[in-house]
Amino acid sequence: MPPIIKAEHIGKQYQIGTRDAAYSTLRETLVSAARAPFRMFRNNGRRADQKFWALRDVSFEVNPGEVVGIIGRNGAGKSTLLKILSRITDPTTGRAELYGRVASLLEVGTGFHPELTGRENIFLNGSILGMTRKEIERRFDEIVAFAEVERFIDTPIKRYSSGMHVRLAFAVAAHLEPEILIVDEVLSVGDAQFQKKCLDKMEDVGKHGRTVLFVSHNMPAVTRLCNRAILLDEGQVIEDGPVHSIVSMYLRSGMGTTAVREWHGTQCPGNDIVRLSAVRVRSEDGNISEAVDIRRPVGIEMEFEVLRSGHILVPNYHFGNEEGVCVFVAGDQDPIWRQTPRPKGKYISTAWIPGNLLSEGTLIVGAAVSTMNPVHTHFFERDAVAFQVIDTLDGDSARGDYAGAFPGVVRPMLRWATQLKQGESHRNGAY
Repeated sequence: MPPIIKAEHIGKQYQIGTRDAAYSTLRETLVSAARAPFRMFRNNGRRADQKFWALRDVSFEVNPGEVVGIIGRNGAGKSTLLKILSRITDPTTGRAELYGRVASLLEVGTGFHPELTGRENIFLNGSILGMTRKEIERRFDEIVAFAEVERFIDTPIKRYSSGMHVRLAFAVAAHLEPEILIVDEVLSVGDAQFQKKCLDKMEDVGKHGRTVLFVSHNMPAVTRLCNRAILLDEGQVIEDGPVHSIVSMYLRSGMGTTAVREWHGTQCPGNDIVRLSAVRVRSEDGNISEAVDIRRPVGIEMEFEVLRSGHILVPNYHFGNEEGVCVFVAGDQDPIWRQTPRPKGKYISTAWIPGNLLSEGTLIVGAAVSTMNPVHTHFFERDAVAFQVIDTLDGDSARGDYAGAFPGVVRPMLRWATQLKQGESHRNGAY
């Protein structure tokens, strides 16, 4: 089967210090000409304009029905690549071939005319995609219901909030049956409930044989939706392969890590009694890691310094998920340190979370040291570190062989015992 997307040696070069505009007004042209002698040389005669390659020699193929995640840190070239594939901008070198209707959602309000109503923009976007009026009418009610803008469907788009914009834009892109759906990180504009709806819809689109390109920094969403991932860094393809291995490589490499945070000198949170020096996320082998297998234990390490002795000091962690829900709070229960004042010195305190307890997703860790009875908090760094919990489809986690959405703030692997009651087999029709 021939590929539905084919990228060959794509490169994109920008000129730093100039505007990449295709059209200019007469006034802009005259002003630009007047400024030209001064634009070339600034900073004591040095040339201000520099060439910058956002993409270099990017090549890959995507087959029909594949759901591919494109990942990498900020500035890696992900959005530039999607703009080229969406035909918003031209590549400097190479070429991209796409076969079929393409719907893209790259920015809030992409493809919408602000003076037109929501209804008019739905028909406009459908026409751009090559759909007939009857095809658009057939999906119209479903689009409006998904976007939850029934009351405002005949209101000009310019009066929509950013959330309404993105809801309608995604609904149009996902429901007008494109062969290729391209989605950037724009979904982060919506609330948690809407993001879940979008992920469910993209999962459904993929199951119906359509092709999806998905850019996100939310690794659990990437691993849930995609069967393949492409890792970009500094405008180049670093690796291309199965999603779980590529995501693990990305997180282990430190390109996107939030698994360690350190403070020095006067920047250390705390007071004249105790100060925080560092918080780290460690895997069971002791390495700092942002990617955690749901089946493996993970340690949260706090390094702090006691400056004045004579105080009972209890380290504690506060774990929350991406939706702001407190998952749990844990404090050091060592009876020695809960009853004995700590002497001056540097400490490292590590709490280990067992495997098969946390749910898939991102956990944000707050780190604190407190004195109990009465409670006094010496420092509380709310968003100290964060890490990703990655579930697998290997069948030996709480998920089992179920591949769909799995809600809950925790996902414990419970011990089950099931047996057939004596004398019930014949009554239930069993033999």
